[in-house]
Amino acid sequence: MESILSYQWILIIITGLVFIVLAPLAKHKDQFFNAISQKGKQATTLMLTSSLVISWIFAKSITNAANLGASFGLVGGLAYATYYLSFIVAGVIIYNMRVKGGFKSIHTFLQHKYGKAAVVLFSILIAFRLFNEVWSNTMVIGSYFGEAGSQPYYLSIIVFTVLTLVYTLKGGLSSSLLTDAIQMVLFGLLLFMLLIIILPNGEATTVDYITSGSWTFAGGLNLMLVAFIQIFSYPFHDSVMTDRGFISDPKTTRKSFMLAALIGFICLTAFSLIGVYAKFKGVEGQAAVEVSKLLGVTAMLSMNFIMITSAASTLDSAFSSFSKLSVTDLQLFKKVNITNGRISMVIICVLGTIPIFMGPEILSATTISGTMVLGLAPVFLFWNKKVHPLAFHLSVGSGILIGLVFAFGWYPASWHFTDGKYADLLSANLFGTVVSFSLFFLTNALLKFKTNENEEARP
Repeated sequence: MESILSYQWILIIITGLVFIVLAPLAKHKDQFFNAISQKGKQATTLMLTSSLVISWIFAKSITNAANLGASFGLVGGLAYATYYLSFIVAGVIIYNMRVKGGFKSIHTFLQHKYGKAAVVLFSILIAFRLFNEVWSNTMVIGSYFGEAGSQPYYLSIIVFTVLTLVYTLKGGLSSSLLTDAIQMVLFGLLLFMLLIIILPNGEATTVDYITSGSWTFAGGLNLMLVAFIQIFSYPFHDSVMTDRGFISDPKTTRKSFMLAALIGFICLTAFSLIGVYAKFKGVEGQAAVEVSKLLGVTAMLSMNFIMITSAASTLDSAFSSFSKLSVTDLQLFKKVNITNGRISMVIICVLGTIPIFMGPEILSATTISGTMVLGLAPVFLFWNKKVHPLAFHLSVGSGILIGLVFAFGWYPASWHFTDGKYADLLSANLFGTVVSFSLFFLTNALLKFKTNENEEARP
């Protein structure tokens, strides 16, 4: 075991150093914040698709997919993969917002239609999301080096986070996109290799894997329905995704988002088979970690490398997105420049690492934050509808309130209408969706407000 840990340390350090060397040094703010090359070129379909997929295949996502596969069989993996349909929703809406609305970012849309207060509230939700992305991904890395709370656990997290921060400081979003393309190739190859090792290993057949779950509410459908509800709001509070919706031309962007949905869904479902394998073997604990231990040094290091690449891609994206949010979108600094962008990256890095020492649950970073932003669904689904600004605040506010009620365990058990795990989450999400849509439309109808958008200047 000690030799494996030594190899893992070598792997994490070498990977970080290689990315530091390969990351481009940003020389102007468009390169740092918008990934515009020194020659003025935008991201291609291949690079944008790779970045979208790998930055959303978080270390916590593949950990959750494997764990859900172990708990619910293939149904669990499909349930979690449903979140990746978010790319279709976001891709279509962002395309229309750019082509038909002329908007250059989510923030310009909100400022134009709902005012500064809406921008501030929305930015708080984004900041909370990015804050969650830091700790929820780095703690997965730590789990491969030691038990939670142990010295190796904390040390590996700190080393990994610092190395990722350094190469992201070097080039900002340009660093993120370049390393994402490399990480996507590595992830695909290693996942393919692991599946070749695992699927023929043992008595289970292909049919056993396909029929490993139960299509019941208690068997994973609760979570699948939650994911389907959240895909209409979840992507819009994730600036890692939405920032990439405005850095290439609209057609390239739409194509990339569609491809990302397909590739991401397949990858997450495939990775959940590792959890199904763990279910067949009867192992307990973190499915991906325990399965890699069963299969020897090569599989263990391959799994570890997959986690490193996926966590790094998400972490560097979170740093660059927070930098853009604070410096260019909210203009919290006096000047929009690379130096202030780097300062903001250090800030989110430090703040996002603190929860590691408080023992949070990985899945809660997705499910709870997803519930809190349910109110964004009507805002973006009906982006071109004339709406009173108060409708935004009541809709989004209701989602936040229900998310907090659920997070603190105050949601009434008597309101559950299905059985099994995540029955409470499904009930809260359905209730929150009905409330937010109702408030959105009723507010506008009661106030009979009509915006004079034709006389307002487009951004």
